[in-house]
Amino acid sequence: MAALAAVTLLSLAACATDEPAASPSGSASAAAGSGTGDQSKFFVQADYDAELGLLDAAATGPADKPWEQVLNPTMVDTAKFKKNGPHKICFSNAALNNPWRQVGFKTMQAEVEAQKSRIKEFVHVDAEGKDQKQIADINDLLGKGCDALIVSPNTTATLTPAVEAACQAGLPVVVFDRGVNTKCPVTFINPIGGYGFGHVGAEFVSQKMKPGGKVLALRILPGVDVLETRWSAAKVAFDKAKVDVVGVEFTDGDPAKTKKIVDDYIQRYGTIDGVWMDAGAVAVAAVEAFQDAGKRVPPMNGEDQLDFLKIWKDKNLTAIAPTYPTYQWRTPIIAALRILDGEQVSNPWKLPQPTITQDNLDRYLDPNMPPLHYAMCGCTDLPGYPQRWK
Repeated sequence: MAALAAVTLLSLAACATDEPAASPSGSASAAAGSGTGDQSKFFVQADYDAELGLLDAAATGPADKPWEQVLNPTMVDTAKFKKNGPHKICFSNAALNNPWRQVGFKTMQAEVEAQKSRIKEFVHVDAEGKDQKQIADINDLLGKGCDALIVSPNTTATLTPAVEAACQAGLPVVVFDRGVNTKCPVTFINPIGGYGFGHVGAEFVSQKMKPGGKVLALRILPGVDVLETRWSAAKVAFDKAKVDVVGVEFTDGDPAKTKKIVDDYIQRYGTIDGVWMDAGAVAVAAVEAFQDAGKRVPPMNGEDQLDFLKIWKDKNLTAIAPTYPTYQWRTPIIAALRILDGEQVSNPWKLPQPTITQDNLDRYLDPNMPPLHYAMCGCTDLPGYPQRWK
C-alpha cells in the first residue's frame, strides 16, 4: 500500500506547481462593497456561521491547558491505529519561514521532549514554502517507517492529493494549522479559524474608525485556506459597515515591502483611517510607516507577536490582536499519541482562539522574551523554557 502511494505521490510532484489553487466554495451572503471585490472562492457560508458561533463557545478539557481543549467535540474511533510504543512520529512542515512558525516549531519540539518516554524518534522535514518539495517530502516519509504522520500543508488544494495518498498508505494522518480538501485525516486540528480571526479584526477596525473611512487591507499570500477565510470574513464585515477599502495588498510577510505599500497609500490618499491585516508579523512595520510619515496610526489589528504588543502599549495605539495561537503546535503530538493508543479524538479538533484587547494587554506583555516571540505559545511549562524560545 505504501509503495503504491509513493508512486502516486511521485507523479503528483512531477505535475504540481507552487501556484495556489482555489477550493470548492459556497456562496457569499454579503453584497460587494467598495474596494473589497468579489468574495473569495474559499468562502463557505456554513463554515463562516459555525466559526463565528464558536467565538463565544465554552471549551471542554483542562482549564489550564488550552492546547488540549476542544470546542464542540465530535469524537471519532481510532482503535484500528492502536499499537505498542515507543513510536516514530513524522512531521511534514510547510515552512519555517516566519516567526510564528519558528516559535510554533520550537513549541512542538519541546512537546516531543516532554513525551520522550513515548516517542523514540521524531522526524521533521521542512518544505521551505514549496508545494512540490512538500509532495516529495511526504512521498519520502511514507518509506521511513513512521507510526503517524503530521502534516501542516503549504497550500490547501495542491497538497490535498498528497495527504490522500498518505491516508491510503494506512498511516494515521493528523493535519493541523492549514487544511486540505479531504476528510481522510484522522483529525484536523486548528483554533476556531480564519473566519473568526478576520471577523474580530475587521469588526474592531470598522467600529473604531470614522464611518465610511478608508481602510487598507494587508495580506501575506493567496491560496492558503486560513488566510483566505480571514480575508473573506473581513470582507463581510467591511461590506456591512460600508467602509471604503482602498487597497488589498500582499506583503509577502516582508517588513520593507509592507512599509513601502503603506507609504504609497499614505501618499496617494493623504489619510488612511484603518488598517486590517490577515497576519500580524509585519504589524510593527505598518505602524512605523505611519510614524515615519508623521501620521497618526489609525485603528488596526495585529497579532500576539510581542513587538506589536509592546508598541501598542508604548504608543497607546487603538488596536486589537485576534490570535492564531502557537500553542496549537503542541496538539498534533498529543493527538498522534492518543491515536496510537487507540483513544478517541475529536475531528475536527477546534481549539480556543483568544483575543488580546486593551483590557487584557498587560497580561500578555513579557519584557523578558524576544520581540518576535508569540504570547500564546503555551510553552511556559515545557522543557527548556524560556531559553529555547530566545
